Amino acid sequence: MRVRGVGRLRRALQRIKRRVSDRALILMYHRVAEPGCDPWELAVTPEHFRQHLEVLRKYDRMMRNDQLAASLERGKLPNRAVVVTFDDGYADNLLSAKPLLEKYDVPATVFIATGYVGNEREFWWDELERVCLQPGKLPGMLRLNVNGKAYEWNLHAASEYSESAYQDNRRWKAWEAGAAGSRQLLFRSLWELMHPLAERERRQVRDDLLSWAGDSAPARSTHRPLVSDEVLKLAEGGLVEVGCHTVTHPKLAALPSAVQREEIYQSKARLEEILGRDVLTFAYPYGRRSDYTDETIAIIREAGFKSACSTTGGIVDRRVNRFELPRYGVPNVDGDALSSLLRDWFGQES
Repeated sequence: MRVRGVGRLRRALQRIKRRVSDRALILMYHRVAEPGCDPWELAVTPEHFRQHLEVLRKYDRMMRNDQLAASLERGKLPNRAVVVTFDDGYADNLLSAKPLLEKYDVPATVFIATGYVGNEREFWWDELERVCLQPGKLPGMLRLNVNGKAYEWNLHAASEYSESAYQDNRRWKAWEAGAAGSRQLLFRSLWELMHPLAERERRQVRDDLLSWAGDSAPARSTHRPLVSDEVLKLAEGGLVEVGCHTVTHPKLAALPSAVQREEIYQSKARLEEILGRDVLTFAYPYGRRSDYTDETIAIIREAGFKSACSTTGGIVDRRVNRFELPRYGVPNVDGDALSSLLRDWFGQES
């Protein structure tokens, strides 16, 4: 009896050990580029990304997001697996990131906002950065009417934004404070205003801003989204999986259920039309828990997706909800710094 009891205890401890040790990480990138101004810290330089891939190759298992979801669905999870993901669908995901992924044989998943595919305009937050944070002269007063409410900003001396002022402030991050009347405060105020808007209202604000700024330039080549042929090239070879990121990148929680359903179903249909195969993974725009709802999750499941990624940091284990997968955003740091972050995120020696 004592021996059988010890055996049961040993098996129980082994099960606990497996539950504790079987953990994975999903890493979130957006761009592999060197923009002069990056207020949301979306870009990792090509050299840093190369160093990241050298570090990641040392881990036990590199997977695409669909492979991780399939493992979780089976109740299994390779220990210390790592998934590389990209959000939005920048052209540099193909032009700069994929050649490095191929060189180091690291799989990845790219979540694409289909309404921007082939669009001659930049992503709305980049367009906002171009208007507010690039050097040049703007009118001293901005007035907008959004959904019947009037807004007003006075730029004062900041209407003139010299090259030297731009260089002094180009490393400013959007979560930092901005001085009254500054270009930085204008950027953050407009971002907060535009973030929850439905696409029609947001497009009107964008048009009004460009008209106010006298900006009629096409998308910067450094910031442009992918076009359809590039989406297909991105997925060629199977190393890179393509997933959905809605059509217009809205805050889904702010939309009626019918509009959420359109955003989710139409993005899936568009990508499947381009790729000629099923698209099974999804990432919530912005990705905080306040940016989507339980109803959103139900629509994702109903649409036939196998998993959905958030932007909430955390480890992936077998108990995780496949439709709220946590991810860690990767900053623009060198390989040594990433190694340190990975140790912290895994919570164990790497």
